[in-house]
Amino acid sequence: MLFGIVFVLVGALGFISNPIVGEGGYFQTDMIHNAIHLVVGVLMLIMAGNMATLALNLFGAIYVLLGVIGFVQGGDKLLGLIVHNSHDTWLHLVLGLVLLAVGMSTKGSGSSMPSSGGMTGGMGGMPS
Repeated sequence: MLFGIVFVLVGALGFISNPIVGEGGYFQTDMIHNAIHLVVGVLMLIMAGNMATLALNLFGAIYVLLGVIGFVQGGDKLLGLIVHNSHDTWLHLVLGLVLLAVGMSTKGSGSSMPSSGGMTGGMGGMPS
């Protein structure tokens, strides 16, 4: 659930002028990039229950792939569609690896997605 919340917040932040994420920010994004963050965040929140492991592994693999493509392709438009820079490329790669590591470390039915209390303990600190 924590990752979903962060994605939604980052997506929303991209629409507000700031030095971190957005046009002219440390992490270059445009409206499409910000919308994708919002959609990924909402999907992760929806999948936070019994599909949490799937969400972590799926989005982890996608973000690793985006990081690799960013390094290979170069330029300022990822896949010719989404504004990004080298900071985004590194973030995509590291984020993907973290999501995969957390997804692969969860046990059982896949209902354990990190809450704000840490990486274990399931949803919202409730026992798994």
